[in-house]
Amino acid sequence: MTKKQYLCDMNQYNTILVVDDNPAILTAAKICLDGVFEHIITLSAPDNIIATLQQERVDVILLDMNFSLGVNSGQEGMMWLQAIHRRHPDIPIVLITAYADVRLAVRALKAGATDFVSKPWDNDELIRTLKDAVDKSMEVLPLDQLETEHVRMVVDKCHGNMKKAAEMLGITRQTLYAKIKKTLP
Repeated sequence: MTKKQYLCDMNQYNTILVVDDNPAILTAAKICLDGVFEHIITLSAPDNIIATLQQERVDVILLDMNFSLGVNSGQEGMMWLQAIHRRHPDIPIVLITAYADVRLAVRALKAGATDFVSKPWDNDELIRTLKDAVDKSMEVLPLDQLETEHVRMVVDKCHGNMKKAAEMLGITRQTLYAKIKKTLP
């Protein structure tokens, strides 16, 4: 049995939170996702997202980007994306909107969205996107790889200043150089 099959057998697709102001979209999502997720929570307004997340363990969120009548800029969705990520950075968020454009999708991904879906959606594509988001959030990296990625991120953040990077990591520069040398081919 592969790791992926094992995870699938563990009912990894437990709970999804779908947030959209359109009742027809919530109904369509429930029908589409029934049988994929054990528990489907729907909210017609984003105001209760944080409270819901305090009460429920959610594997993924499908979040609309527009909630006010006549507003289709995506700003509301971006605001809620950031608010959720501040409190629950480990929950993947897939954004959905009928007013999609490439710039908005790029902004959403840079702000921390896991993926972006346009309305009307293709059922198989939506299911695949949500499953991928959950699968990716459950991936366990080997410790060496995680350490290597973290060291690279800190060095990049310090713009190559090894002294500053070593201080941030709480190690000596010599140890930092050794860790970097270990990862080179």
